[in-house]
Amino acid sequence: MTTWTRDEAPHDIFRFLREGDEGRHQTARVTADGASWLASATGSREAALTRWESRPTSPAALPCGSVFDVVNVDPVFGRRMLDRLWEEGPGSGPVAVHRGRMMLFAAPGTAQRLPALLEWEEWSDAVPRPLCHGIGDAVTVPPLVPSDSTGPRWLVAPDTRNPWLPGPEVVLWACVRAVRAASAADVRVSIFPPADPGANVYDVSRRR
Repeated sequence: MTTWTRDEAPHDIFRFLREGDEGRHQTARVTADGASWLASATGSREAALTRWESRPTSPAALPCGSVFDVVNVDPVFGRRMLDRLWEEGPGSGPVAVHRGRMMLFAAPGTAQRLPALLEWEEWSDAVPRPLCHGIGDAVTVPPLVPSDSTGPRWLVAPDTRNPWLPGPEVVLWACVRAVRAASAADVRVSIFPPADPGANVYDVSRRR
């Protein structure tokens, strides 16, 4: 079997994604580096890329716990969390939506630590309980290439080989700020324009 370094990988999916990157800066579009990061979550990066190469518009199931955890939240509350993260905080890592839920990709270990932090938080009763996916779990991620289907899609797609991922303390902060904002009837303009909720409106210059 032929071997190669990741910079020399002959997978056509890399070339396709890199060509699509030229002249574009779309928050919801996976880059070649982002695809490499996603593939690193599997036991076989080469096999994952080969599957994606043959079916780039199909979702994939990836394991959690080693490269990332996922915090799965109610979509309305999730949008409030993202508002706080992007307006007042450090921004977010990759974010996807699937089956009416929002999936925030977080640092490994978040799934184990976040529930305990929420139990100690005075605002915890007002926080819709998230589903935390960590070691032993797998999640469905959107396809590398957007399709017209109603399946999972990226709100903030991975675009680097080492994306910054919020840890449990940052996710907790976002939960609390989202609850406080709603409690105070915060009427500031959301980063999600109601006229076009699928628009790519994040300030990508703040990505890490």
